[in-house]
Amino acid sequence: MLDVRRLRLLRELAHRGTIAAVAEALAFTPSAVSQQLAVLEREAGTALLERTGRRVRLTPAGVALVGHAEAVLERLEQAAAELAAARTDLTGTVRIGAFPTATRAILPAALAALGRDHPGLEPMVDEIDPAEVAPRLRAGDLDVALVHEYDFVPATPDLALDSRPLLEESMFLASPEDAGLPAEQWDAYGGAGGDPLARWRDAPWIASTPGTLCHAMTVRACQAAGFAPRIRHHVDDFATVLAMVAIGQGVALVPELGAADPPGGVRLAELPMRRRTLIAFRRGSGDHPAIAAFVTALRSGGPRR
Repeated sequence: MLDVRRLRLLRELAHRGTIAAVAEALAFTPSAVSQQLAVLEREAGTALLERTGRRVRLTPAGVALVGHAEAVLERLEQAAAELAAARTDLTGTVRIGAFPTATRAILPAALAALGRDHPGLEPMVDEIDPAEVAPRLRAGDLDVALVHEYDFVPATPDLALDSRPLLEESMFLASPEDAGLPAEQWDAYGGAGGDPLARWRDAPWIASTPGTLCHAMTVRACQAAGFAPRIRHHVDDFATVLAMVAIGQGVALVPELGAADPPGGVRLAELPMRRRTLIAFRRGSGDHPAIAAFVTALRSGGPRR
């Protein structure tokens, strides 16, 4: 009989690539992960891993077993959801991941609605970049999360996860109106004609931290316009980004929710590109009462576009 916990380790190895990464994510030692995978191979009766030096990769049998593991884990999530639905009271914790803009602009109204309708639920919010959500959901550190994707940075498919759309936003180019700089300097950066981003190819840029989806969006959008942005500052908070744009420190791409209440001295130009916010959860858990209640609260209290 195959052990579900060991199947989970094999699935994480397929996603993370190394035994060390699996061990770090799931609070094991690398030797413990290796031992458990060796036991799984004995249970399977065939080789699941190929070892090449310090690295391992899945054999065709290992890849096939990961597919079955995904199906098994989905059914377990469905079973847990059905058992929770059989209880009369909706209580316990719901662990929520959200990116910073959503924490500020979407979650407060949703949490208020959730507390009003389900006072027995205890929401626990963890602010996190969407790039880090998938492994946290798979590991069980989060139950549900708000993630986003951009036109130039689509969501990466993950067979362990499912999602539902929540809202769509416009993207804006934020540039300084004056900021105390010579007008001809910014006029030269933002000269008339051409692609709306290409006009700013020589300007300094403000982008999010490397490794985040927002940073990738800025880089890829500029590359699509024919240039690599000269990034001067890395800032994740959009309110701070707009404040820096206002004093002439650069230009930036800002989503609609992040562009609310811009400071004086900032010019916002809507661009033909979008950001979409999704509600993500483990496949099979979408009907869990706590997750369903949170989704309802989001749709009843959050912004619409």
